[in-house]
Amino acid sequence: MERLIVLDTETTGIEPSEGHRIIEIGCTEIIDREITENNEYHQYIQPERNVGDSVRIHGITDKFLTGKPKFEEIVTEFMDYIRGATLVIHNAPFDLGFLNHELKLFGSEERIEDTCAIIDSLELSKQQRPGTLHNLDSLCRRFEIDASARTVHGALLDAQILAQVYLAMTGGQSALFNTEQTADDQNDTAHKIIRVKSDLAKIKVVHANAAEIEAHNTYFTSN
Repeated sequence: MERLIVLDTETTGIEPSEGHRIIEIGCTEIIDREITENNEYHQYIQPERNVGDSVRIHGITDKFLTGKPKFEEIVTEFMDYIRGATLVIHNAPFDLGFLNHELKLFGSEERIEDTCAIIDSLELSKQQRPGTLHNLDSLCRRFEIDASARTVHGALLDAQILAQVYLAMTGGQSALFNTEQTADDQNDTAHKIIRVKSDLAKIKVVHANAAEIEAHNTYFTSN
């Protein structure tokens, strides 16, 4: 059984080194290339600081976060949920940087990439179509995925949308791909589907499986 967790976070800013914190985590599960809507993970988190100008991005206010649990109160449940899975994250170094910072503040020496393999869907998109736009809205337009509910950034909603995008990018939506494959396609070598920053040295490399390679190669040779 292949278990993927599509993960997104919302934060108070862009640099944990400047004291910014996570305020929302959203996860969607994919089992054997099927999205399992009944096993999502979603949590708002009290960051112990003001959200500041970031409210314009995610719409989450200081008042809304009043009384929400601190990261240390949800960390065990969260880590149990993701442990052993492969995480699909758009721009993985950003989210991993914040999650690992939160773990460090909590007093843990564990890092997310020590317990999970990581697929960076941003880098995968760059490999597939260099020179084009690779943000989530652009990918939704490319793969004809409805993102009309995305009026502001939200961790769970973005994870749900990214799950659909990832399946489309890797051959999960049959309507987007031609199922015929040439002999040349079959001789193509597998490509790595993860490239993240080299400073995340312990991140595991995840290769495409046979079905993903076949769908990927067929798509590009038929267009």
